[in-house]
Amino acid sequence: MQYVYVKDSEGFVFKKKASEVAANEKIISEKEYKKKSGIALYEKKFGHGGTRENAGRKTKFSFPLKFQIRVTKEEKDFLSFARDKKMDFSALMNIAMKADL
Repeated sequence: MQYVYVKDSEGFVFKKKASEVAANEKIISEKEYKKKSGIALYEKKFGHGGTRENAGRKTKFSFPLKFQIRVTKEEKDFLSFARDKKMDFSALMNIAMKADL
């Protein structure tokens, strides 16, 4: 099975089987295909297939999540107090939900 690179009438490029090339498609070189599709840019920038070595998510099981939220001074003080006293936040939420009813 032989594959060829083709460009259609709108300028899009594809890799197709040689037997499936339509009449309105033009066969192009691999170099032109890579340039038009953007693959050449990735190979030039990264040198090996478009990704950095060791790219991706890293697992960090021993560390808590780090995130930032904007809170008022009073909310920050309450959170610090609750953490110092080792309060159970789920129990506080249940009490608050029952009081709301």
